[in-house]
Order: sequence, then C-alpha cells, then structure tokens
Amino acid sequence: MTLRCAVLDDYQSVATSVADWSPLAGAVEVVTFAAHLATDDELAAALGGFDIVVTLRERVAFPATLFARLPRLKLLVASGMRNSVIDFAAAERHGVTVCGTASSSTPPVELTWALLLGLARGIVPEATALRSGGPWQSTLGADLHGRRLGLLGLGKIGSRVARIGLAFGMDVVAWSQNLTKERADEVGTGLAASKEELLETSDFVSVHLALGERTRGLVGAAELALMRPTAYLVNTSRAAIVDQDALLAALHAGTIAGAGIDVFDVEPLPADHPVRTAPRLLATPHLGYVSRANYETYYGQAVEDIQAFLAGTSVRRLG
Repeated sequence: MTLRCAVLDDYQSVATSVADWSPLAGAVEVVTFAAHLATDDELAAALGGFDIVVTLRERVAFPATLFARLPRLKLLVASGMRNSVIDFAAAERHGVTVCGTASSSTPPVELTWALLLGLARGIVPEATALRSGGPWQSTLGADLHGRRLGLLGLGKIGSRVARIGLAFGMDVVAWSQNLTKERADEVGTGLAASKEELLETSDFVSVHLALGERTRGLVGAAELALMRPTAYLVNTSRAAIVDQDALLAALHAGTIAGAGIDVFDVEPLPADHPVRTAPRLLATPHLGYVSRANYETYYGQAVEDIQAFLAGTSVRRLG
C-alpha cells in the first residue's frame, strides 16, 4: 500500500525540488501545502488522510489534542533536532515516531547581520526613496567600528555573531544567566556584569538565547527603557524573549533608534498586525533558517528519515 506524506508550510513551493525524493517513488505519495494551516481544526481536516507529516521548524504545534485527531499518522518529521511545540509524550501514546534533521547555524547568523547592517545604514528607506524618486540621502548612518555590540546569549549562533562583530572592529560584550568569563574569553568578548549593564551601554543589542521559563519576557518595558535612544535591538531568536507590545511602544515613542525583528508572536503575521505598520522597524518573515543549503539538508534528511521508517527503523529520533 502506498503511504501518503504531507509537507507543511512549503511557502516557496521548493520542498520537492531542493532534495531528491525519488527513493520514495512507488512507496510514498508526497503532497505539499504552501498555505499555512493555523488551527487544530484546519490541520485535522487537511491531514486526516496522511501517514507521514513533514513539518518545518516550529511553525505548527502538535499537541495531544491534534494527535488524537490524526489516527492514521505514524511518522512526524520536524526539521532541526529540537522542537518545543511537539507533545512527545502524546506522540508516543498515539504510536507516532518523531524524527528530526540537522540544521545549520550559518543562515541565522548571516540574517542577524543583514538586519543589523540594514538598520545601521538605513538601507530600506534609502533604497525605497531611490527607486521612487524620493530625496537623495535622508538618513545618517550609524557606525559599527568602535561601537559596542551587546549579545544576549553566547552559544553556537551568538558566538559566531560575536566574531563578525569583532571583525568589524566593534567592542563586543555578552551576557546570559549561565555565561562564564572563561566562555567569553574563549570567544574573545567581554562579559557584561549584568543584563542591565549590557542594555545600558550597548549601541546594538542582539538576542541569541533559547526560549525557556527564564528567558520568556526577558526583555520587557523596563529593559527597553535602559537602552540608549540611539541604540538598536535585533531579535532573530524567539519572539517571546522580547515583549512585543513593549517593543512596539518603544518604537512608536522613539525611545530606541530602531529594531530588526525576524520572529513574531503570531506567524504568519495577520494582515492587520501592528508590527506591519510600526515605525523604526526592519522586519523579515522568519527568514533566519530559510536558505537553500538549509532546505537541502531539511528535506534531504526528511527523505532519509522516511526511508528508515519504511525499513522498520528510525534515525535522528526526537523525544
């Protein structure tokens, strides 16, 4: 019997072209969904006839209530090796194997710098003005050399962002609740005495922390009020680390110079979401991991996960 596989959130319609799915020919029918399915009802209705689901990062939650409505589902493949929106205990109770794939930290590092540089030099407003016949030069760029880059988090991604900052000649400091001087020395950064000191003294602040109970809401109204009016905030990590309402208020009030954001409380953003019209904001639609090389890995290894499942075993098992 041919199994059916659903590939979710294939926004660019590239899932079946960036990887070779031919090893599954004759055994698995692959159907891609370009439109996001946002609710349990939509997901249950669309996925009820599928044995396998490939889900992109943490775009779609799989709680116990959804597993209960998908009795045919036997394999769930999630890109990346960590996923906070899958109920693994429920998956096990319902007999669903959950597997992951590798994921490169290079794309989010590069996007972090795209946002930071775009903000610093006013790339979007200047490019828009040039194309529309607007004023010739209307912004005064912020310098990087000699300025302080403050990093909230110095893990795999944060450390690579730090090294690029150092190459620009920036004074790079970092802070997190568990960060040691030994780790900071290893990367070549300074160690801020506190979160507050980092926010008060940095010209650019970039967030590179995992989301958890200690980091949820870590940057709120009080923290944003500590930042300089000439400072910029970049978040390519997790939306819930920065209080979105507080950030929007700061942008509208002009108490910080601007923000570059790639993650949001609701994704995709509703058409009337206030982020879409916020001033001083450079926003991208969660592109941090969206690169050709990463997608080749995601979907190529998804095929491998499915092949192993068909052979009665599993690779890169999660949970």
